[in-house]
Parts: sequence; structure tokens; C-alpha cells
Amino acid sequence: MASDGGRKQFWKRSGAKVPGSIQHVYGAQHPPFDPLLHGTLIKPGSKPPTTPVKLKKVSTFQEFESNTSDAWDLGDDDDELLAIAAENLNTEVVMETAHKVIQNHSKLQEQHKFQEEHLQEEKQVESPELSSVPCGDNRLVKSVSEGHTSSSSDNASENSSMQRSQSLPQTSTPPLVSGMADYNTSVTPALTEREASRLDKFKQLLAGPNTDLEELRKLSWSGIPKRVRPVAWKLLSGYLPANVDRRESTLKRKRKEYFAFVEQYYDSRNDENHQDTYRQIHIDIPRMSPEVLRLQPKVTEIFERILFIWAIRHPASGYVQGINDLVTPFFVVFVCEYIEEEEVENFDVSSLPEEVLQNIEADSYWCMSKLLDGIQDNYTFAQPGIQKKVKMLEELVSRIDEQVHRHLDQHEVKYLQFAFRWMNNLLMREVPLHCTIRLWDTYQSEPEGFSHFHLYVCAAFLVRWRKEILEEKDFQELLIFLQNLPTVHWGNEEISVLLAEAYRLKFAFADAPNHYKK
Repeated sequence: MASDGGRKQFWKRSGAKVPGSIQHVYGAQHPPFDPLLHGTLIKPGSKPPTTPVKLKKVSTFQEFESNTSDAWDLGDDDDELLAIAAENLNTEVVMETAHKVIQNHSKLQEQHKFQEEHLQEEKQVESPELSSVPCGDNRLVKSVSEGHTSSSSDNASENSSMQRSQSLPQTSTPPLVSGMADYNTSVTPALTEREASRLDKFKQLLAGPNTDLEELRKLSWSGIPKRVRPVAWKLLSGYLPANVDRRESTLKRKRKEYFAFVEQYYDSRNDENHQDTYRQIHIDIPRMSPEVLRLQPKVTEIFERILFIWAIRHPASGYVQGINDLVTPFFVVFVCEYIEEEEVENFDVSSLPEEVLQNIEADSYWCMSKLLDGIQDNYTFAQPGIQKKVKMLEELVSRIDEQVHRHLDQHEVKYLQFAFRWMNNLLMREVPLHCTIRLWDTYQSEPEGFSHFHLYVCAAFLVRWRKEILEEKDFQELLIFLQNLPTVHWGNEEISVLLAEAYRLKFAFADAPNHYKK
């Protein structure tokens, strides 16, 4: 066949068009096809095909070739199809439908605009004096409405998620604390497209009969959606089994076991042997954060039981200041499992049923116990775990930012003076509570997250303030700054950057400990 030069090749090539060439798309973004407007697409000689004629039987390959065309040879078929469609299309119906679509779209736009203006009016009506109320420590407390609109990420996601919020059912919860704005309880916060996608991934993973914990850790490293965080934390901490069928029985057994401990030990809190422990717990709980939550008598009662039972059952360390802070994130996350409130810190916990409160209390106890099992040397006599970690932090910072390390050394600032609290409270006193919860998403996803990865987070956290540290030229000013870092307005974005830098440091130094020795 190669020698037959006059014979037509089977695979024909067309120079006019190639596969994948751009064609007009008629839909929401373009007006419907109108033969009067697109007359150039209709060739004068083209006619719609009549009744198809049955082809005669092909006897030779040459006849077959002459009666067929290559699949890739588009030719003028597209134009002919458009012409056929134009002749069969009812233009009036199409134009009427398009007009209705445009009208509906305009109405939706006006509705969205009206809702935004209505929300703005509500925010302006709220008492302006709340927007700048000074606290005892000279910080400014933002109003509730400002807190919801302050972050740029919230503003950016508002428009992108407006369409989704229109289709989702909006549940409302009656305000449980007097004086709280209705905005928290009347509007369910809409998810962005990315947040909805991540939530779907978590739900699919958790819906299986046996949860893949390794895959759950990978997903959770970048943060866990609020709706699935309670069950995810229980799985990641080892409190719940991966098998779905065993979870209900495990929860019943562990909750029953905890309240057996309460019945056995809690009455002994006034005994001479345990008086000092209980007194210290009673003193420390009012120092916890957030203030609104700790002032609720029901919360104080629950925290006292959890901490006292843990101290009695762990005599090697007993109760140490700092352990009280570690209950709060678990308690707040597990409360979210039963309420729709956006700001849990302002929720009246006593309004929950007694059975629900008992479940939250027992779950918080066991998850806190799992955490402390990995860092118990932080709280034994003389706290050797913390002493060791502070020394490692000093050596690590001397390698990654020698200028900052030398500056602290020149002004006689010891790492123990500011980093002891970072290790003892796992940075809970340094960042807002919602940032701590986001931080713990990653800690529970990392192997030895609370004991090992936390070191690199602290190093990244210190170097994050290098400019401000180097500007301070006085011991007292340096120490005051390091003990009161300006993180009150931090959000998930700042925590994500901090975690990424910590991971980079871990990757560089974790498997080569000699690297942070000169």
C-alpha cells in the first residue's frame, strides 16, 4: 500500500480544524443560539438531512473508505449541526427562558445585598462601647459583632459561601446567656467550599466500619472541622477504638469506670492526706482561661473532680500547677458535640442535661489522662521533663537563630524564665483558646506530638518574634515582652504558619540531634 502513491490515505488530515478547537458554549454565561444573530454559522447551501438512506453493502475496502470519513476529521460537521439545531429551535421560548433566568438572578443578587445591609445595621445598633472595653491587663476586648468580622479570612469566605448558605437549613438555638448577641445563635456559620470538602473527607473516613487511624492522622494534621473534632480527638488519643461496633460499649464502660473512681475517692478530698492537693486545685481553677467559662460553678465542680481523681490515681506526680489548664481544651471540644453555639466560652454549661454533663466529664478525664501519660515526667518531682526540654530549646535556638540567642544571653535572659511556662502549659497561656485547640489537632496527629513536636513549635514560636526581641535592649523589657506576647488576635492562619515552620525545623533536626550542638 505504501507504493501506491495515487491512492487516498485512510487517515485524512484537515488543516481547517483540529480536535479540541475552541467552540462557542451556549449556556448561563452566553445568550442562547439565535439563527438571526448567528446567521453566519448557517451555510446557504446546507439543508437538514431527510430520512436516512440505507447504505448499500460495501464489497471492497476502497468503497468502504469512500463512504466513510476519519473520526478525527471534523470538516464542516459542526456548522451543519448548528444549522440543524437552529432550524428546529423555537427562538421565542428560548428568549423567554433566558429572560426568566436573568430576572431570577437579579432577584437573588438584590436579596443577598439586602441581607448584608441588614446584618451591617444590626452590628451598628449593638452597643459601641463594647468594642473597646479595657481589661485589667490593659488589653482591649472586641465586641461580639466585631469578633465575627475582624479576620480577613472570614470576610473573604463570606461571599464565596453565600450560595451554599442559601441552600443549607439554618438552625437556631435560643440564647442561653443573657446579654449575648443573637448573631451567634440565629445564623449557622456557612462553610467555604474548601471547608465543606474537608468535612466530607472526614465524614467518609469516619463512616467506615474500621477507621484508618493513619489516614485520620494525615487528614487531621492540617486541622479538624469543628463538627467531627470530638470523635476525631477521642480516636486520635486512643480513648475510642477504631472499630465502630465497639465504640458504644467502650464509652459506657469507661464512663462507668470513671464515676466508680469518683464514688470511691472524691469523698476523701477533705482527709488530712489529701487536703493540700484539693486546696491547691481549688486555688488554681479560678486562674484558668477563659474567664467566662471558669466562673461558672458547674464547670468549677466538674474540673475539681477531674483533677482530684487524676491526682489520687497518679501518686508518682500528684497534682502540679499547670495540669489544670490541660483539661480545658478537651472539655470545650466535647461540649461542642452537644450544642450549636459558635462561642462555647460564653455558653451556660449548666443548661445541659445531667447525663450529657457526666459524659463530657468522663470523656475529658480519660483523654486528659492519655495526654499526661506521654508527658508525665513534666510533672514528677523537680519536673525533669520540662528542665530537659527547656535546655533542648536553648540549644536548638542557638543553631537556628544565633543572633536571637546571643541577644538573650547578652541581656542575661534565661530560657527557663519564659519557656518553663511554654512547656508546662503547652503554650495555652500564650495563645487564645481556639488557637490551642487548632494546635492540638496537629499535636494529636504527630507521633509524640505533645512531648517531642512541641519543642519545635516553641522554637518556631520564639524565632517568630525575633524582630521585636532584637529591638528590646533591657532585661526587664525583654522578659515582660516574652511573658506577654501579643497573640490576642491570632487565628488559624497564624497557627498554620507556626506549625509549618515547626515541621521544617523537625525535619532538619529531629533525626540529627547533634546538629543543635556546636
